[in-house]
Amino acid sequence: MSEHSPNHHDDFLEDGIPHVSGREYLTGFVLSVLLTAIPFWLVMAKVLPTPTITTLVVLAFAMVQVVVHMVYFLHMNPKSEGGWNLLALIFTAVLLVIVLIGTLWVMHHMNSNMMPAMHDMQSMP
Repeated sequence: MSEHSPNHHDDFLEDGIPHVSGREYLTGFVLSVLLTAIPFWLVMAKVLPTPTITTLVVLAFAMVQVVVHMVYFLHMNPKSEGGWNLLALIFTAVLLVIVLIGTLWVMHHMNSNMMPAMHDMQSMP
């Protein structure tokens, strides 16, 4: 009984682990290199006009790279593990956004309320 039944999915091994080809790993690797090299070039060559735009573009590239890693290297998709992987990913992303936004808010609040103004620093001995 080593033959596959007609309803057996060929893209999964017997224990439910997805079968992945070397071509998929190579595609993920090339995408990862490109998604690293392009933002590096944008920052080093100062292609974009303002640091704010550069930061937003680099963050966008980072988010795309995280998705590439999850799809090509971690093999996460809505079908894997009965959808629980995707649910855990969404929960983690929500927590990460809350933590990052909260951290930035606290840092901005501390900076604007506790740092001395420039004219205060000039009057210091």
